[in-house]
Amino acid sequence: MKIGLYFGTYNPIHVGHLIIANHMAEFADLDQIWMVVTPHNPLKKKATLLDDQQRLQMVFLATEDYPKIKPSDIEFKLPQPSYTVITLEHLKEKYPNHEFSLIMGEDNLKTLHKWRNYEVILENHDIYVYPRISDEPENVELKSHPKIHVIDAPIVEISSTFIRNSIKEGKNIQPLLPPKVWEYIDHNNFYKK
Repeated sequence: MKIGLYFGTYNPIHVGHLIIANHMAEFADLDQIWMVVTPHNPLKKKATLLDDQQRLQMVFLATEDYPKIKPSDIEFKLPQPSYTVITLEHLKEKYPNHEFSLIMGEDNLKTLHKWRNYEVILENHDIYVYPRISDEPENVELKSHPKIHVIDAPIVEISSTFIRNSIKEGKNIQPLLPPKVWEYIDHNNFYKK
């Protein structure tokens, strides 16, 4: 089975994440998309994150109506901060019959050369890239790599930061969240402080 790994802190998961995940599930040659909830992205401050289990629950609520999209807590059991190369090694051992690929935005592809052991990732895994608007200069060499597959997916400019800030300001951002995720956030008064 060919699995696309879509990593994120999902703080919170929003419709933009689902649009990309569903597009990859339906239009790329992937059998399933695993939305890997990252406990601690080395590039983000941990203090701004909701509890790991709360973010996993939101991903579960958001994806339960999508049979090809699954929540994953695989990184919860690994050393933190999480490095993709370590997670991929762990998954390869745990699921030897699966083929794992990465899903990332074009903005992340531009900084892939800064990732720990990125050459190992590129050598062993396909990377599916969706378009993002970014000021970073394009990495032409990486984009033409045989393991890189640029997918003509919708450009979605919604961010979890925007959602968190909007909730804090008392704005109604309900259309940007899956209904069950909105209910969960609202019920628990998340992001209001």
